[in-house]
Amino acid sequence: MGRAPARADARRNRERVLQAARTAFEERGLGVPLGEIARRAGVGAGTVYRHFPSKEALFRATVADRVRLFTDTARDLADATDPVAVFFRFLASVVRLASRNKALCDALEAAGEGGYEPSPQVEHDFTEALGVLLVRAQEAGGVRKDVEIDDVLGLLVGCLSMEQRRVSSGAPQGRMTTLMCDGLRVGGSVTKLPHRARGRNETRCEVCGGPLPAARTGRPARFCGGACRQKAHRARARSVRRGEESGGRG
Repeated sequence: MGRAPARADARRNRERVLQAARTAFEERGLGVPLGEIARRAGVGAGTVYRHFPSKEALFRATVADRVRLFTDTARDLADATDPVAVFFRFLASVVRLASRNKALCDALEAAGEGGYEPSPQVEHDFTEALGVLLVRAQEAGGVRKDVEIDDVLGLLVGCLSMEQRRVSSGAPQGRMTTLMCDGLRVGGSVTKLPHRARGRNETRCEVCGGPLPAARTGRPARFCGGACRQKAHRARARSVRRGEESGGRG
């Protein structure tokens, strides 16, 4: 019976440390001293070390918490009635919030240099939730069909870096985000993306370049679905007609 208050105090202290660390890291990044975090939390440095073995472990915990919030938001939006608008609003909000968070910016920069390892589960959950929003926006006709989740993640990281620099210089925020979103939208004059190099066992749709399911029996599939099959059929028909017309004129 006497242990319950101690455990409750430990949980409260851990949460106080996390909250203080979130604020400190968001303001100053990984460079904030551990003593400053302990002071903000109203505890001693020993209390911090009892819950987190190093400042880097505390930093990873605060970054993971922030990414989980983004993931939860994406999951809540998965069934929205306007998937295209929701997809672009979500991207813009992630960039806007993250570009003002020094911890996330430092984490992304360190990850690119091999100095920070994000939680695989946290990263997977965010990618999966964002992928659902992407597919729904594509199915609604608002996002280019040749865009993949890895493309979106790469653009998101690059856009975040550029917007963060604009925030630091005092320039108006949002310009880079607008350009990123416009590049993802369906339009009449977009540049066709080059297909990725195919792996030894990888096949892709002849029309859109999307991945094809492995054929269990018979000949391997050439198209990812009925829409691409119809497009290919119409293209062949037009080619035949042009050939017949050319032969007739000859």
